Amino acid sequence: MMKVAEVIVDVPTLQTNTPYSYLLPADLCDHATPGMRVVVPFGKGDRLVEGFIIKVKVTSMAQPALKTVSGYLDEEPVLTPELLKLANWMAKTTFSFQISCLLTMLPNVMKAKYQTIATANQVLTDEKLRSKLPLQVPVELTKVDFSPAERRKIQKLRQQGALTIKYQVHNQARAKLITVLENQITDFTTVASQLRSNATEQQKLLAYLKQHQQTRFVQQNLVQTAGLSRSAVQSFVKRGWLKKMMVEQRRAPELQQYVRDAAKKLTSDQQRAVTAIQAAITAEVSRPFLLEGVTGSGKTEVYLQTIQRALELGKQALMLVPEIALTPQMVRRVKQRFGTQVAIIHSGLANGEKYDEWRRIRNGAAQVVVGARSAVFAPLQRLGIIILDEEHDASYKQEDNPRYQTRSVAFWRARYHHCPVVLGSATPSLESRARAEKGRYQLLRLPTRINQQKLPQTQVVDMTKQAAAPTELFSEPLLTAIKEKLASHEQIVLLLNRRGFSSFMLCRDCGYVLQCPNCDISLTMHLDTKTMKCHYCGYETQIPKTCPNCHSHQIRYFGTGTEKAVQQLATLVPQARIARMDVDTTKKKGSLAEILRKFGQQQTDILLGTQMIAKGLDFPNVTLVGVLNADTGLELPDFRASERTFELLTQVAGRAGRAEKPGQVIIQTYNPDHYAIRYAQQHDYESFFRHEMRLRHLSGYPPYYFTVKLTVNAPQAREAAQLAFQLQEELQAQLAKTTILLGPTPRPIARINKRYYYQLIIKYKQDPKLHASLEHIQQHAQQISRTGVQIAIDPDPISFM
Repeated sequence: MMKVAEVIVDVPTLQTNTPYSYLLPADLCDHATPGMRVVVPFGKGDRLVEGFIIKVKVTSMAQPALKTVSGYLDEEPVLTPELLKLANWMAKTTFSFQISCLLTMLPNVMKAKYQTIATANQVLTDEKLRSKLPLQVPVELTKVDFSPAERRKIQKLRQQGALTIKYQVHNQARAKLITVLENQITDFTTVASQLRSNATEQQKLLAYLKQHQQTRFVQQNLVQTAGLSRSAVQSFVKRGWLKKMMVEQRRAPELQQYVRDAAKKLTSDQQRAVTAIQAAITAEVSRPFLLEGVTGSGKTEVYLQTIQRALELGKQALMLVPEIALTPQMVRRVKQRFGTQVAIIHSGLANGEKYDEWRRIRNGAAQVVVGARSAVFAPLQRLGIIILDEEHDASYKQEDNPRYQTRSVAFWRARYHHCPVVLGSATPSLESRARAEKGRYQLLRLPTRINQQKLPQTQVVDMTKQAAAPTELFSEPLLTAIKEKLASHEQIVLLLNRRGFSSFMLCRDCGYVLQCPNCDISLTMHLDTKTMKCHYCGYETQIPKTCPNCHSHQIRYFGTGTEKAVQQLATLVPQARIARMDVDTTKKKGSLAEILRKFGQQQTDILLGTQMIAKGLDFPNVTLVGVLNADTGLELPDFRASERTFELLTQVAGRAGRAEKPGQVIIQTYNPDHYAIRYAQQHDYESFFRHEMRLRHLSGYPPYYFTVKLTVNAPQAREAAQLAFQLQEELQAQLAKTTILLGPTPRPIARINKRYYYQLIIKYKQDPKLHASLEHIQQHAQQISRTGVQIAIDPDPISFM
C-alpha cells in the first residue's frame, strides 16, 4: 500500500486545474493532509515548485512513473476543506486557474520564494560565462544578467554535466521571535556578594532586576530602554542568573486599547432589522438581507448587535468594509464592542502583521474578523454571519486574476455555513436592489437618522451662471458658506474627485498636449513634487519650461485637481487650517490615520480630498459638505457613470450634520438638470433607482442582462485587434442568437504601459454554450501568452472602461 497526493502546482507558464499525482515518502505519509503546501519536482529538469495537496488517496498499485513529494512548507494545512472547495468554485466561475485562487486566499508572505542555483563543475571555456559562473561557486541565476544566448548555453552545459542546477523553494512565512530573559535569582543578597566592587554595570543590572518584580524581561528593552550593558546581561546568562529563550511576539496592526462599550438602545426600525437577522442566525438559515439605511441611520449598531448574537451561539462573524484604512471609526466601534476577539485583515498591513492576524484567525483566537476585500477568505470555521458594509462599492470587485466579486464569494461561504449575509448601504447597487424587489433578498429599511436629525439641506449651484465666481473652483455661494462655518468654528468637507494640480499641459502656440510616452493619456501636473505624472503607469518627468514640440514659452495648464484646489482655498480663506486627503498625501503608512486624527480633534478646519473622504467618516462638527465638481464621473463613457455619481454625491453629503448641528451641502455642477444630481439633491434613492432601471432596461444592461468583458492586449495595436476580431467570430458562431456581442473596440484609453487594448462585451440572459466557450478561450489565452499577447476574461465587470 502506498499513499499518493493529488497536487495543484504553481507553474505560471503552465497552469491547469488538473492536479498532478505524487508519491508520498514514508516519512511524510502520516502528516499529508489536503490544504497543506508541499514542494514537488516538476518538468523535465525536475525543478522544485510549490503546490497544494487537494486530495490524498491510498493505492496498492505500483506507480513507478510517479515523482515523489520533496517536502512540506507547513506542518499543518493552511487551507481548510471549505476553502479548497471555494477555490474550485472560483476557478470555474471567474475563468481562472485553481492555483491563482488558492494563492489569493493566503497572505502574500505565504507565497513561496524560488531560487535557481547554478554551480560550475569545471572551468568554462566561454570567457563571459566564466566570469559570471566561477568554478565551484554557487550563483543564483535570477540575480545575474544573462543574455538569451548565454541562457541557452547554460542549458547545454547542464546537459553536458559541466553545470549543476539546483532549485530551491523557500517558505517566507515566519513568526517573529524575540529574545526574552527569565530571572533565575531567588537570593539577591547572595548574588550581590559574588559581584566585584568595580563591576558597576552588573551591579546596575542586579539593582534593576531587584527593583522590577517580574519574571521575564525582553532583552532589547533591558539594553536599549533601560540603558543596561549587553555584556552585563551576557555575564548573568553565563552564570545562570538569567535564562535566555526565544519567544514569539505578535505583530499587532494596532496596539491602541479601547474602552469597551455596551449595546445601544435601538430605534423601532433598527429593532425590526436586528430581530429578522438574529432569527436567521439562530435558525442557521443562509438568507441574504439588504439593509438600506440613509447615512447616519445606525446601520453599524445593527451590525454589532447581530454579531453579538452569533458570538453568543458559539459562532464567528466576518465584517467586510470597502477600504479599511478609510473606515477607522468603524474598526474602532467593533473593537470597542468586542475587544481582543477582533482581528483586522487588509492590504495596508505589513506582511508580518497580516500573517500574524491570519494565524490568530486560523487558530481560533479571533472570533470577529474585520477587513477589506481579501478578508472574505479569512479561515473562519464556524461562521454565523457575514456583513458587507457599503455593499455598492466598486472596490469589492477584484480587478486582477482571479476577478471575483466579494459579494458572490460571501454568498458561497454563507451557503456552506448556513448563515445569513447582510448587505448594507445608503445607496445599494442596482443589482442588489433589483434582487430585493424580486424577493431574492429580504429588504430591511432604516429611513431616518438615528438622532432624528434631518438629512442636510442640499443646494445645487449651476456653474455656467457663475461667471463672476471668485475662482474657477469656488462659487460665491460655496465660498460664503465656507466663511460662515469657519466663523462659527464648524468643520467643512470638500470633495474634488481628481488629484494633482492641473489635468493637462497645453501649448497656446502649436496646441501640443504633453502625453505619457507609455499611455494614451495626458500627464497630470503635480506641483508638490514638481513633476508631470501618469496616473496609469507611474511615468514621471519634470515640468517643462518650454513646449517640447515648438519650444514656445506660451504654456498653459488646464483642469484642476486637489492640489490646486487647496492652493486656491488657502488664498481665499487664509485663516483656515486645510488638510488634503488623496492618494498622494496618504502613501506613507499612518499618514491617512494622522490626517483623520487631526481633523477629529479639530486641529484642521477643512478636509479637501478625492472620493476617499466620502467613505465612513463620522465627525460631529462637520456641518458643511461642498462638491467642487459633480461632473467628473458623469464624463466617463461607462453605463454605470450615473449610478456612481449618485452614490458618491449621496455618500459625501451624508458626512454633514450627523450630530446635533444641522448640515448643509452645496453641489457645484455644469449639469444641474442631470437626473443623478437632481435625485442626489433630494436624497431620493427610490426615484433614482426607478429612473436608472428604466434606462438600463431600454439599453439592455445589468441587472437586466449578465455581462462578460473580454480584453485583449498586445505590444502592437494590430496584434490586439486581430485577435479580438478572431474571438468575436468564434463566439458569434457558437453562442445563442439571443446573446449580444458589442465590439470589439479599442478600450477608452487604448494604450497603457506600452500595450494596446481591445475589448469585447458579451451581454446575455441565458446561454448554455457560453461557459464552455469561455473556458476554451481561457486555455487558448495561456497558450498564446508566451507570444506576448494576453486575454483577460472578466465576468460581471464593474466597469467597461
